[in-house]
Amino acid sequence: MAPTFVVVPQWQGSISPRAMRLVDGAAAIQGDLPFSATRLVDVPVEAGDALDTGVHRFSAIQVVRERHTKVLNDTTDWALSIGGDCGIALAAVEHAARTHPGDLAVVWFDAHPDLHTPESSPSGGFCGMVLRAISGEGPAELDLATTSTVPLENVVLAGIRDVDDAEEVLLNDRGLVSVSCSELANPAALVAAIAATGAKHVFVHIDLDVLDPSALEGLSDLIPFGLSVADLGGAITALRAEFTVAGATITGFAPASPEAATDDLPSILRIIGALTR
Repeated sequence: MAPTFVVVPQWQGSISPRAMRLVDGAAAIQGDLPFSATRLVDVPVEAGDALDTGVHRFSAIQVVRERHTKVLNDTTDWALSIGGDCGIALAAVEHAARTHPGDLAVVWFDAHPDLHTPESSPSGGFCGMVLRAISGEGPAELDLATTSTVPLENVVLAGIRDVDDAEEVLLNDRGLVSVSCSELANPAALVAAIAATGAKHVFVHIDLDVLDPSALEGLSDLIPFGLSVADLGGAITALRAEFTVAGATITGFAPASPEAATDDLPSILRIIGALTR
């Protein structure tokens, strides 16, 4: 079934000096999506306030989460949410977890594991905390219901290669499953890791920095030795052959200018096609 496309040009979760370019990136992708199947989430102009949470711009992130959730609740099929920063995955995974209670795994394609809490984060940016929040172990102020979280044992990290010390400790102590970029050249290991969770439905999160910088110019973080577009597409195709996609996010497109986005769009559309065809 074809998805509803939900465009969420949130920038407040990012701490990159190129954060505002995420808005241009989301708009550029939106221009190539089918108009009748696309919804736009209104993102506040203001940065927002931390509200003593340890999360920069927390108030704005909460507003976007509520608005995103409302749009998702009005969809009748699965949704592909387009960011913006990867903080938009919180509402998207919440929605999928409520729709498929107890039967959801998450594949986290990202150069970073995003497993910080406000206490461990060196930056205070929510983008680096969102997966930990999705597991129900994030800021208490998010007030996540148990039915809208996915435990870390149902998460498979894919393509991570820029890991902070506190995240490394968590990865080792909890035995979290990670599939490297070299292993993803053959998607069998990824499929096996998801199958081991017992879930029949999968949520696919893609931060575009999982790609090698040679594959895409409009990235906020240039982390070498990433995936090719072909390998990412092959992994997605293999997942779809074995599991039902319950939702997805594509985030992190930050072109230098609206004009510069044109060169990267064919690659991004290939990724969207792998998720939706």
